[in-house]
Amino acid sequence: MPSKYLHGFYAFFTLSIAVSGIVSIVFSLLWRRSDLLLNMTFSHADLTAGLAVGIALLLTSSLSVGAIIQRNHVTIGLVILNWALIADAVIVLVVGSFIWFYTLRERSEFHTQYAKLQSSQRITIQDQFNCCGYFNASDLIEFGGSFCQNSTFANALNITITSNFCVTPVTKHADTSLNNVFSTIYGFMAGIIGLFLSSLCVIKVRQEIERFRKIDTKRGGKGFV
Repeated sequence: MPSKYLHGFYAFFTLSIAVSGIVSIVFSLLWRRSDLLLNMTFSHADLTAGLAVGIALLLTSSLSVGAIIQRNHVTIGLVILNWALIADAVIVLVVGSFIWFYTLRERSEFHTQYAKLQSSQRITIQDQFNCCGYFNASDLIEFGGSFCQNSTFANALNITITSNFCVTPVTKHADTSLNNVFSTIYGFMAGIIGLFLSSLCVIKVRQEIERFRKIDTKRGGKGFV
């Protein structure tokens, strides 16, 4: 049997992938709640992708357990596991890179999201961040609420202070969440790569054990001196 240290690494990375899957599923479900800024930041498609990542990782961790408990000469489970890990790596990289790329275009992307909001929702954001309009005082502005009450007040804003407009506070609020998410998703790769390498080592060790067992059998089971 492979050494206890190799089994220890294998178990650790299997647990890491399981925890990663649970984290992905939990947040994908929790963030479906009704929250204006959160719903602007993560669409249902984004949350569904996160749910898919979590399910894939949990299935892989289950496959990992099934593969390691097989007898030495049976390595097909480990081979299937490695292909599953490669698929997981592709999924994680695609989802993480999509979110990362989104962060590079936040100001324009959120302008599209902001334009889809109802007037009452834009007023809520203006009151929350004390801003008028998105890029400027004439862009998607809504009058009413406690801050941006009329056009006279909006036009009097100092246009050199971008915090007077909603683009800066909205994207700043979303940027923290997006950066945390894609960094965490990329972090899942550590467990995937670790388990992949551990699985390769287990396969190699088991093949050597099986080869020596066959040689020993041919020698009459007497072993080597």
